[in-house]
Amino acid sequence: MTTEKTEKKLSPSREALKLRARAKSKKPAFIRAESWKYDRFSLSWRKPRGLDNKIRRKIKGWPPGPSVGYKGPKIARGLHPSGFREVLVYNVQDLSTIDSNTQAVRIAHTVGKRKRTDIIAEAKKLNIKILNIKVTAEAKEKEEEVAEGEDTEEEAETEEAAEETEKKEEKKPKKEKEPKKGKEKAPKKEKEAKKAKHKPKKGEEKQ
Repeated sequence: MTTEKTEKKLSPSREALKLRARAKSKKPAFIRAESWKYDRFSLSWRKPRGLDNKIRRKIKGWPPGPSVGYKGPKIARGLHPSGFREVLVYNVQDLSTIDSNTQAVRIAHTVGKRKRTDIIAEAKKLNIKILNIKVTAEAKEKEEEVAEGEDTEEEAETEEAAEETEKKEEKKPKKEKEPKKGKEKAPKKEKEAKKAKHKPKKGEEKQ
């Protein structure tokens, strides 16, 4: 019996979301008047106020402007994209009036940290959806632990790769350096002896 009731309560919001999506798909994109003519104008909608403005006067052939006829279905008005109706909450007592099947909670920004934690705990007990809940400290710690584990694995892999390369280099025989081909350089003493032969002595001068 309880499952049938919950299905009946949830189905109207789903149908309303479908109707709203269908209406939105048919709705044209409203653009600013003469934004296609001047680069300084953005495409975002601005209400035309001129006496001769063609969009304000709804003249045929000009882009359409927002009007009542483009409004979405009344059932879907005020629904959150998740299908729930938003209810602003200031304390734990406000949760007692909320229907968990059709309504979701948004904690007011003026609520302090202590009250916020109490509201979150009570909402989890009553199985109420919170729209503006943030990631808890425990989840952050888990993410950090996972990240540290991945870093240690990467470091271990790099160390193993470095050890393998060192082993390969040790196995390879070292090549002896061969002397370069070409003219061998004569020793310095021989060069000095050759220079001394060609130089004339001090007493012997050319006549």
